[in-house]
Amino acid sequence: MTARQFAILIGSILTLSLLVYMCGVSNNFIGSDDVDDEIGLIDSTECEQEHMKYGLPIDDFNVHTTTIQRNQNLSSILDKYGVSSSRVHQICQKAKDVFNVRKMRVGQSYSVLSTKDSLNTPEYFIYEDSSLEYVVFDLHDDMKVYKGEKEVEKVNRSIKGTIESSLWNAMVAAKGNPLLTMKLSEIYQWTIDFFGITKGDSFKILYEEWLVEGKPINYFEIKAVVLTHDGKDHYAYRYKQDGKDGFYDENGNSLQKAFLKAPLKFSRISSKFSNRRFHPVFKIYRAHHGVDYAAPTGTPVYSIADGKVIKKRYQKRGGGRYVTVKHNSTYSTCYMHFSRYAKGIKVGSRVKQGQIIGYVGMSGAATGPHLDFRVYKNGKPVNPLKIKSPSKTPINKGNKVAYTTLIKTLHEGLVKS
Repeated sequence: MTARQFAILIGSILTLSLLVYMCGVSNNFIGSDDVDDEIGLIDSTECEQEHMKYGLPIDDFNVHTTTIQRNQNLSSILDKYGVSSSRVHQICQKAKDVFNVRKMRVGQSYSVLSTKDSLNTPEYFIYEDSSLEYVVFDLHDDMKVYKGEKEVEKVNRSIKGTIESSLWNAMVAAKGNPLLTMKLSEIYQWTIDFFGITKGDSFKILYEEWLVEGKPINYFEIKAVVLTHDGKDHYAYRYKQDGKDGFYDENGNSLQKAFLKAPLKFSRISSKFSNRRFHPVFKIYRAHHGVDYAAPTGTPVYSIADGKVIKKRYQKRGGGRYVTVKHNSTYSTCYMHFSRYAKGIKVGSRVKQGQIIGYVGMSGAATGPHLDFRVYKNGKPVNPLKIKSPSKTPINKGNKVAYTTLIKTLHEGLVKS
């Protein structure tokens, strides 16, 4: 063996040894759970999840995202991407039982996913019907249309505040979403007169906020509230009974009553029930057997309970456009000075509690827009602000233990917030 051959042999042996060593190190590295944890390696499943959107591998496509413009429809949008009118017609037929393409709204987002080649062929059209829901139009030969929902992150939050001027302003001052104010009005609409909320009243709320792609979508699920009004704590706890969510007090009584506390939301009482009030139009003292709620023209007015419309008339020198609803053999209510009636309201109509029956106005004898609301018990006028309405179904005995356990935890959360 020559010196040159010997050198080549030794070099080959060293190279082979080095390769074997490196493979061993590589295997040890990849197989080490400790090293994985230390450097934060991500498994293949997590990688796939990061690149999925609308249930599709989004990185495999060219993606064009924009919003629906005025006078645009599915046909005009897809036409820009070379989709023929006949194929658009086919996809619209496929969509009939899933989504009405005529209900695509101006300002809503949509995305077109096309191939990453020179043809740039559109394969999917995705319309975002809301922050949470979307509709996928699969443009492949078999053409499919289906709905999907984005992944929701649910975050527990708490907030508290004290009223200085209004509940709305107190919520804003506490850096809370004003929509929470609307939620509170819905929860307590049977038990608290929100027109009577005054300075010094306060609230504490435990709630769940929904986020999509890290952004709030203005959806909240309130779990527990304590609203302190006139020095009294009014508790409300969310609980599902018989398949329905409802709010109950600390004793398990439903906050939902037979009558709503008021027939409209967020206004002010301009005149109370009285046997002798100076009339601003006729300039005389006479009885006013109702409560006046000052509110802008067009404010919706709700029936405070289920019932049947027994009167729908116009009284020129009195209540103007008004409606009377009979709720049962004992109670009926009257709503006056409408600017207009709600659609479908006529004598004989059945109405549900909380259903819009008309809109605030100043028809008849009125100096400004307001609702004159009256309640009759056995045909005689009674003060609407003093009606004691019975609760609906309370927590049943079978759920009492579970409910008590739940509200104990929620109550502790309210105390700590």
